[in-house]
Amino acid sequence: MATLAEQVQGERMARIVLSMIAEPNDLTTGYILGRHGGVATLNLVESDHDVTGLVRADVLLWRERLRARIAPDLMERVAEAEQHGFGTLIPADREWPAGLDELGDRAPYVLWTQGALSFLATELSDRVTITGARASTRYGEQITSDLAMCLADEERVVIAGGAFGIEGAAHRGVFTAAGQTIAVLATGVDRRYPAAHSELLDRIGDSGLLVSELPPGAMPTKDRFQARNRLMAALSGAVVIPEAGPRSGLMRTVHNAHSLGRRVGAVPGPVTSVVSTGPNELIKQGLAAVVTQASDVIALLDADASEGPSVTPSWFGIGLEAGRESPGRSL
Repeated sequence: MATLAEQVQGERMARIVLSMIAEPNDLTTGYILGRHGGVATLNLVESDHDVTGLVRADVLLWRERLRARIAPDLMERVAEAEQHGFGTLIPADREWPAGLDELGDRAPYVLWTQGALSFLATELSDRVTITGARASTRYGEQITSDLAMCLADEERVVIAGGAFGIEGAAHRGVFTAAGQTIAVLATGVDRRYPAAHSELLDRIGDSGLLVSELPPGAMPTKDRFQARNRLMAALSGAVVIPEAGPRSGLMRTVHNAHSLGRRVGAVPGPVTSVVSTGPNELIKQGLAAVVTQASDVIALLDADASEGPSVTPSWFGIGLEAGRESPGRSL
């Protein structure tokens, strides 16, 4: 029987297959893919060869993990996904967005898209991520909507995740100004999650852009949401947090932004509000600039990123990849 590598046709299809058998942000897959390419990576999945630079035990675990997801109908699923008409981007494409390569071994294998690819072709400084609490307050949603609307008026692309609360308010604010918005999903681009935002996500797919590193049909998981946060940081020149709890998983996006040298802004809020604790603490510790209006965000985007703070927020209590370890390197 033909191997996977023998059945795929070129780098794009190989990366599509990898997106179906490897979870996002798999450091071993990223390490091998970045050095050998998609077809050779599939060859290594099915062979017993050592991988230069990696400990053999780690390679064996990696093979076991990926081989378990090679179903008999895998290539049929690849064909079905391509027939849906969703777009795919790989690093060789002109539209591959600036910023993703800075993730190194953590870069996505492929991006699945629905909508206006031109939104990804803009300069990094023309894109801003707005994310925050799902259980947001009316204050937070109003501030978010106003910021997004004004940023859209300034022809900046607003990135969010399509979730309840702050992210939904960001997308809607952009639409009020007939601007450009991108939703980065933790599901396949054909899935609408949360279901109550189906109409909003449909609208983004029609007049904005839906992006995911997961193949069509993929369902959300906690790990996929956490992995998605690194993309939201890498795709933009700055990250803005209007509201978030002090231990919110969304704070991982801020952590990723700092590690990539991106600027971070936070909206101050009432000290009595739990969802303002995160932004207030970021500001107090000098880890985020104060944002009260769109011009503050534009100043962050247009500033030299190398001057921004690069300190890892120690009070988060999380590492860059909590629950994951870097692939072992051979000595």
